[in-house]
Amino acid sequence: MKAVILAGGFGTRISEESQFKPKPMIEIGEKPILWHIMKGFSTYGVSDFIICAGYKQHVIKEWFADYFLHTSDITFDFEHDNKIIVHDKHVEKWRVTVVDTGLRTMTGGRVKRIRKYVGDEPFYLTYGDAVANVDIEALTRFHRESGRLVTLTSVSLAQQKGVLDVDGSGCVLSFREKEDSDNAVINGGFMVCESGIFDYLKDDTTVLEQEPMRRLAQDGQLMSYYHDGFWQCMDTQRERDKLIGLWESGKAPWKTWED
Repeated sequence: MKAVILAGGFGTRISEESQFKPKPMIEIGEKPILWHIMKGFSTYGVSDFIICAGYKQHVIKEWFADYFLHTSDITFDFEHDNKIIVHDKHVEKWRVTVVDTGLRTMTGGRVKRIRKYVGDEPFYLTYGDAVANVDIEALTRFHRESGRLVTLTSVSLAQQKGVLDVDGSGCVLSFREKEDSDNAVINGGFMVCESGIFDYLKDDTTVLEQEPMRRLAQDGQLMSYYHDGFWQCMDTQRERDKLIGLWESGKAPWKTWED
């Protein structure tokens, strides 16, 4: 299965960094948070990624174009026809498609724009600003057993995300935006989607977390996989500092891969 990552927003709440680059390209331990998310998926054998880019999308494209420069020792031989010699190339066995899904396109519209790259196959979908140690195999198994169109990963954190009303089987009965009075499980991303989700996406103005999610819940097609492990988004500089601190301590809970 392919993993689709939403990476096109402006990241206005962490403007100290996002004025220069897309939020998913903000670094944790000298690597963009986008890389951390992809490494987490690759732990479970996912190697085909589709990046829904928008704001400063050229930064994402250029970073991947020069990926081997970031990860390997390089000799620039100016004496002999400006040759570039790569020593002990260290690159991931990834296939990465970066799609310009528009500057002001909403989340649902971005997903709709990449339909031709996923076809009629199921796919993973997550946000480019949150890391977690979600068990992707267990998530996938739960989704397949449910037989529904979409399964999202729910977490219990007081964040401004979509709030879920979930029954005993994990079926999402309702989906709405969070209110200050809430103390409920929220949408943490890390979704599994069947191609039928595209029937719920209208155009570039479609916000995935609004009408599509509400309709999926009303139709009984939205499931919740509860994750009680680590999950953290990076909406603010404070949250970025927290993630950097965990990484530098050598105890980053989302690091499920070997060096």
